[in-house]
Amino acid sequence: MSEETFLLPDLGEGLTDVEVVRWLVAEGDVVAVDQIVVEVETAKSVVDVPTPFAGRVATLHAAEGDTVLTGRPLITVAAAESAPSPVAAPVQPDGADSPEAEVYREEEQAGSGNVLIGYGTTASTGSGRRRRPRSSGQPAAAPAAAAPALEPVPDPAPDPVAVAAEGSGGPRGVPQVVSPLVRRLAREKGVDLHGLAAANGGGVITRAHVELASAEPSPAEPAAPVPAPAAAEGGERRIPLNGFRRAVSAALSRSRSEIPEATVWVDVDATPLVQLRESARTATDPGPGLLAYLARFVVAGLRQYPVLNSRLDTERQEIVEHDRVNLGLAVQSDRGLVVPAVLGADTMTTEQLDREIRALTARAREGKASAEELAAGTFTLNNYGGFRVDGSAAIINHPQVAILGFGRILDRPWVVDGEIVVRKITQMSFVFDHRVCDGGTASGFIRAVADAIEDPASAIPRL
Repeated sequence: MSEETFLLPDLGEGLTDVEVVRWLVAEGDVVAVDQIVVEVETAKSVVDVPTPFAGRVATLHAAEGDTVLTGRPLITVAAAESAPSPVAAPVQPDGADSPEAEVYREEEQAGSGNVLIGYGTTASTGSGRRRRPRSSGQPAAAPAAAAPALEPVPDPAPDPVAVAAEGSGGPRGVPQVVSPLVRRLAREKGVDLHGLAAANGGGVITRAHVELASAEPSPAEPAAPVPAPAAAEGGERRIPLNGFRRAVSAALSRSRSEIPEATVWVDVDATPLVQLRESARTATDPGPGLLAYLARFVVAGLRQYPVLNSRLDTERQEIVEHDRVNLGLAVQSDRGLVVPAVLGADTMTTEQLDREIRALTARAREGKASAEELAAGTFTLNNYGGFRVDGSAAIINHPQVAILGFGRILDRPWVVDGEIVVRKITQMSFVFDHRVCDGGTASGFIRAVADAIEDPASAIPRL
């Protein structure tokens, strides 16, 4: 029997290992080229991995929760000639797609799965995750697309989820499912696709429909009890570090061990900035958010003090100033803290920064920020005020040399023209690498940003 073994590829940015989150196929299943077979977690995001081979799955080389090194076996597939012959689809006139292929394409565009770029798929208008090609000299892959209709995974019993061939919508109550991923997920979760089809009006059933249905207990069957975690010995509970936490641990440890950091901070009267932002609001346009204004002031400060938008080459003993500002933003996601960057922030207006910040943070929270966005930051802005705290001694995001943070904005007593009045005050803290500059430079930068916050109407026209 001829077999092909798929070795785990480099999924980007030189990552050396991944953790298997969930297998979407089992040994004995039939798979097609570019079919997604496994979800893995890297240090940066969750990635769907397709197989470059077609045939019957012979071996899964790792269990869910296992760590697999790049270049090690992931899945072995028996060659197509040893697998059952596919069911011949009726030939369509003039090269038209079969109804099954059309339904499959509709389902994939509806979000049933995401494709890892680079395994020979063709163009698509689907909404799955996309990765920006690395600039390592490798040829760029064509945009990903839904593959032709995949062969159904054989069931031990007759398959009750036949695809309706009548019309584009099919009869009500008949499951419109072609993707074996969705059918397998339904079997695993015990979801009745016929009942789901009736509730869905006969439309295409996607992974999202199955996930939603599985979250609701069936009226005929009580929900299965959730097993309690096993008691740990000695009253302790040990939680293994996943790939993401290991990467965070390594990066922060390196920052603390290599960078002699120093911190300066200042209380800032943000009342004028808040007033400016409120004045920019209209009934149809909320205007830029406060973070966009802060980002604009930070970029202007880095133009005045470019040494803070740099990295330190310790081997050559040189400070390397970057020619553009890729402004990193600390974003808390379900997986942990990530720092994607607004690429080319120094070329953007306040309105452009606002749009890109909102889009970038949304992608980051969904795990869809690109590898370039996650690795290209040259300076980090941290809005920890969102956690309702006032200050932080932040850790510099190596290999950057500085990080600026803002606490929450509070009404506080403040002296203005000799009178105590209520003003909107925030604390700004700035952590910098003392090897690249001294306190004078750091203080000059933080004051430049603070002055712009306290007099934004004058600062913005000069930016």
